[in-house]
Amino acid sequence: MRAARNWKDYEMIDTSGGEKLERWGDVILIRPDPQVIWDGVQFSPLWKKADARYLRSNKGGGEWEYFRRLPQGWEISYRLGNSSSAENRLDSQLKSLKFHIRPTGFKHTGLFPEQAVNWDYFAELIQNAGRPVKVLNLFAYTGGATLACAAAGAEVCHVDASKGMVQWARDNASLSNLSDKPVRWIVDDCEKFVQREIRRGNRYDAVIMDPPSYGRGPSGEIWKLEEKIHPLVELCAGVMSEHPLFFALNSYTTGLSPSVMEYLLGITVARKFGGRVSADEIGLPVTETGYILPCGSTALWTAE
Repeated sequence: MRAARNWKDYEMIDTSGGEKLERWGDVILIRPDPQVIWDGVQFSPLWKKADARYLRSNKGGGEWEYFRRLPQGWEISYRLGNSSSAENRLDSQLKSLKFHIRPTGFKHTGLFPEQAVNWDYFAELIQNAGRPVKVLNLFAYTGGATLACAAAGAEVCHVDASKGMVQWARDNASLSNLSDKPVRWIVDDCEKFVQREIRRGNRYDAVIMDPPSYGRGPSGEIWKLEEKIHPLVELCAGVMSEHPLFFALNSYTTGLSPSVMEYLLGITVARKFGGRVSADEIGLPVTETGYILPCGSTALWTAE
């Protein structure tokens, strides 16, 4: 498993009873997590000092229970490549990425901290490419991968169907002093946007996809990852340049294993461009136990 071990402003403190205890800067939150199937053991005393807890409703959704008054939002930062590992070759001059954090009505906070392990990897590939790199970031949310790629010197096209999320991402770019970087901020349906880019003749050296497990389109159409992901990956292979650098596919669906995702990139991207495919779970270390909580999977295609 690939773990995001290099956070300073975020910490997975403990897990128990279907919930995770997290520190976001100075704020401690309790949020549900379906992977936490163990119960009855809470190692940290901070469970009793949490600032807020997200409670699921039997009717769907849920709400936050606040134990003290919190600011409407706050900031945390992540320094790219801050690992002391000999394998990490990122430029030490890369600045910290900064993010606005706030609890939302769907238990999220505006960031998936486990993705930091991918941010480091993308930035390293871009820095070591030795050439200009154009990145297409689809389902780009609040822009963690966009900021990492831009900070490493790439030109990025950030696409998400939610106007609010794209604005949140732009705010994060401003907070990180990256507003002057060459980033296109696009509010659009990702599939339709890629189709238009192909017709326009626009091509990208890297594609990052972080599609939802389930959702509804603007016309009420149902999106299920298992049914939609193959044709979408195949479509995105058609928007890649003649000499692409990488393709990353993220999934939070437990039924879509890393091996399935690896196979999918193999028969689409690797079949067309050669190169190498790998896939693994990504996760976050839990302070109280030393074990890693799985938070999803990433399949990666890279050019040889």
